[in-house]
Amino acid sequence: EGGEQEYLALEEFFSAINKEAVKQGLQTGRYVYKRTPKEGDEANAPEYFIFNTYSSMEQMQQGINWQELALKVYKGKMSKRAITRMLDNSRYNAEKERRSYVFKVVDATIRAGGAVKVGDKGTINLMNKKSDDFEKYESEVWKPVAEKNILLGNLRHWVLVEAIDRSENAYDGWTHMVWNLGVKNQGGWDVPSGFKWDKLWEGIESSRDMADSTELTCVYSTED
Repeated sequence: EGGEQEYLALEEFFSAINKEAVKQGLQTGRYVYKRTPKEGDEANAPEYFIFNTYSSMEQMQQGINWQELALKVYKGKMSKRAITRMLDNSRYNAEKERRSYVFKVVDATIRAGGAVKVGDKGTINLMNKKSDDFEKYESEVWKPVAEKNILLGNLRHWVLVEAIDRSENAYDGWTHMVWNLGVKNQGGWDVPSGFKWDKLWEGIESSRDMADSTELTCVYSTED
């Protein structure tokens, strides 16, 4: 509370460092999104989401020397002392709490429309799988619907991920998350109908529980 500008200054500081990390092939991208508040939010509801993306588990696990990158990026622009202070202290002054998750991509469509830019909007849905065929339903039944709507200009990207690790303070009670990167001036979605589709939809719904969508707006984007 009252620390948003300090937090955004911290993210701007790290944005330049992440660009260098991407340039050196240490990660593939980093995105900071602001969450749109919802009625009934709890006091500790998340305000920002950060997605650090990697080409593989090996790339992620090799780690990144943030101080080394920061000293390179801000050489001649900031003192070493100021850089160290930003790396070591500002995070705790600017953030009340941070929860961490590791996601593994299960399936995804192409991403249309080029790079993610500041102002782009997307939604996430948390899902808890109830059956072993949940992922197959998402890939073989819903993914083709998403792909068709990408071609129609109603969607840019759909991704299904599985949470494979999380910090002790992170939320649990769900196993997967779906990401939908939206478009401006979205038209009506083209969704199948009829008896066969109704039965397939029954199968999808019985395979998982899904929370209401959460809207996110990009405020920083760094990608390969």
